[in-house]
Amino acid sequence: MSARRSSNDTDSRRYYEWLDRAQADLQSARLLITGGGDLNTVVFHCHQVAEKALKGFLLFRSRRHYDGHNITFLVRRAIKLDSDFNQFLEDSPQLNRYYIETRYPTDIPFEIDVDAVKNVFHFSERIYQPIASKLHNEPEAFVMPE
Repeated sequence: MSARRSSNDTDSRRYYEWLDRAQADLQSARLLITGGGDLNTVVFHCHQVAEKALKGFLLFRSRRHYDGHNITFLVRRAIKLDSDFNQFLEDSPQLNRYYIETRYPTDIPFEIDVDAVKNVFHFSERIYQPIASKLHNEPEAFVMPE
């Protein structure tokens, strides 16, 4: 994983776009769960919710974009900026396994049950909601670049 400083001021203000994409993934996961959709696709969207929300938060607070898809890494970066994220550290590794295994055939069959999907969905909601609240309540949030 790496962090890169934004190359210009407009990049550092794109955090709200990350949050919008996270919200779209959350809505997609919700629709798939209620509509009886593919469970692998649901948990992939849940991973994306956490990844995009965390990247938006990190970009907002540090003006750095973090590469990679490891949720635990992103949570650890967020903890350095806000101790409220400690509550997500223990459960974050479960999402990492859903990034690849849910999208591609694997040598070892990957199965997930409805209860696990619900747990992952609730985790993604719990991580998205405080980030959305933090960004919406900050005076600098959603200031459009000139």
